[in-house]
Amino acid sequence: MSRTAAPKLKTRYVCSNCGSVQMRWAGKCPDCGEWNTLVEEVVDEAREKSRQSTRAAGSLAPQKLSAIQADGFHRLPLAIGEFSRVLGGGIVPGSLVLVAGDPGIGKSTLLMQAAVSTAQQVGPALYVSGEESAQQLKMRAQRLGVGDSDLYLLTDTNLDNAIYQIEAMKPRLTIIDSIQTMYLDSVSSSPGAVSQVRECALRLQALAKSQDIAVFIVGHVTKEGAIAGPKVLEHIVDTVLHMEGDRFHSFRLLRSIKNRFGATSEVGVFEMAGVGMIEVTNPSEAFLAERMSFAPGSAVAVTMEGTRPLLVEVQGLTSPTQNPMPRRTANGWDYNRLFLILAVLAKRVGIRLHDQDVFVNVVGGMTIEEPAADLPAAIAIASAHKGAPVPMDLAIIGEVGLSGELRSVGQLPARLNEAAKLGFKRCLIPKLSRPIERPPAGLRILSARSLGEALDLALGQPD
Repeated sequence: MSRTAAPKLKTRYVCSNCGSVQMRWAGKCPDCGEWNTLVEEVVDEAREKSRQSTRAAGSLAPQKLSAIQADGFHRLPLAIGEFSRVLGGGIVPGSLVLVAGDPGIGKSTLLMQAAVSTAQQVGPALYVSGEESAQQLKMRAQRLGVGDSDLYLLTDTNLDNAIYQIEAMKPRLTIIDSIQTMYLDSVSSSPGAVSQVRECALRLQALAKSQDIAVFIVGHVTKEGAIAGPKVLEHIVDTVLHMEGDRFHSFRLLRSIKNRFGATSEVGVFEMAGVGMIEVTNPSEAFLAERMSFAPGSAVAVTMEGTRPLLVEVQGLTSPTQNPMPRRTANGWDYNRLFLILAVLAKRVGIRLHDQDVFVNVVGGMTIEEPAADLPAAIAIASAHKGAPVPMDLAIIGEVGLSGELRSVGQLPARLNEAAKLGFKRCLIPKLSRPIERPPAGLRILSARSLGEALDLALGQPD
């Protein structure tokens, strides 16, 4: 009597950071160098070989470029203008988009609004949730004021069943909330494991490309703020969007990190409200709405978020201290950049703050990463230390070098136009080698070659 041979199982270890495969466990991944990221995974060799042969049998033949028809391939319109701009002008059919962010930041709310918009303007949309029940989704839709539309809900964590429903329904847009809760029967690991997340993403990618269905998947983030799951997840998808914001502020930023169909580093601004995510079409005005008049330690920086110029208030504060190691605190700005600016102020300008606690804050929960905020931060700190306010109609742009020189920044015309549009009469910039062509009408340009000259212009002349 013959016995059926037991399936041959093999154990391997997959790095949750870079996705590399190792045959034995180690405390440090040999490929990416991260510690404690190797996760045990059991592989059925027979099932793996069967899946590979199935892929080979169903593979597509190469097509000549001139024979491929691209007529009628247009982006799907999206009524949420900020969301549409971050995507590059609308939803691309057949694209796979990853939306990540902290818990409760508003990812599901925004995607529910996008699904409703698509269902009302384009065609049916499907929202697949592995975290909430149908009743909970209904309550959210009622809170958002959703009316009658072709929006369908599916609450299931089995991706095989979800894909079956998607292929049968053929919606124009599908939302998967979230990828960490989905699982495939063919993968032996639990939901959220490296192998499950990777295989689920690959299946959704194949579905999106073969059916021309736009698929948005929600991703979790780690406590460090990185997207959870293997790094290969970000390589599989076409677009990676990250939603960020301070939980104590209502503003939310949707930032494009990767986009095969549009500009990267694009950003959309929203305000979290009871009726959902509300677009902020003029974020500069919103960030400056509560700025105090004639208050020392306040300067307006003109920064760039992708292709969009934003005006934000940078606040500085100095306070005498008896502590032998004064405090240095930066909120929304690079901590190491603060030390650089303080060193330049002390060495090149003579403003010594060794006996002062120094604080820098970017108002509105914004985070500034570009060096164009160096000069506004330096002037805000000097203004607070001297007790001299910065004129209310003065905007400031510039990078500060170690020699105390001011260096120009990119996209200066767009920054100046934004400052003029918001009613600023003057703008302090680094001295350029050639004059600006067609400066905005009504905006007076002040130029400085060094940080000392900039401080004299900003703090030494009447408002």
